[in-house]
Amino acid sequence: MAIVRWEPARELSSLQHEMNRLFGSFFEPASGTVAARRFTPAMDLVEADDHYELTTDLPGVAEKDVNVEFEDNVLTVSGERRSESEQRTGGYIRVERASGSFSRSLTLPAGIDASAITAEFSNGVLHVSIPKPAERKAHRVAIGSPALEGGETAESVEPSAEPVAH
Repeated sequence: MAIVRWEPARELSSLQHEMNRLFGSFFEPASGTVAARRFTPAMDLVEADDHYELTTDLPGVAEKDVNVEFEDNVLTVSGERRSESEQRTGGYIRVERASGSFSRSLTLPAGIDASAITAEFSNGVLHVSIPKPAERKAHRVAIGSPALEGGETAESVEPSAEPVAH
């Protein structure tokens, strides 16, 4: 019998693989059903000096079927890719292209001006330009003596010989 050294990372990897298999088989449709395939567009978010650039591949999606919304620092791209239904008799047909509604959301930094966001759609590719928020600089607060009645400061008032009760 060989002695196998215990490696926690391998155990975690094995556990993760089993959980993925369990949930994958639970949420995926039974083999043979094509209708449940979902379309999930690929997205790239790139940071430039003064803006973020979001590029989304939407092949086979018409511009009128795409929505871009920005609310509470969340940018959402949603829409629908329509399927071309075709019926044939005899022979087999394999359908691998997914269709249906989709929605992808990204949380962006606070302070973005929603009215400055622009979007362009060309040849099945959506380009969204999101200007970065103005950098918030720390405001230095001067530490000074509190003002007394009449605009005097604590340094300008001569000390009294009698204690003052508050």
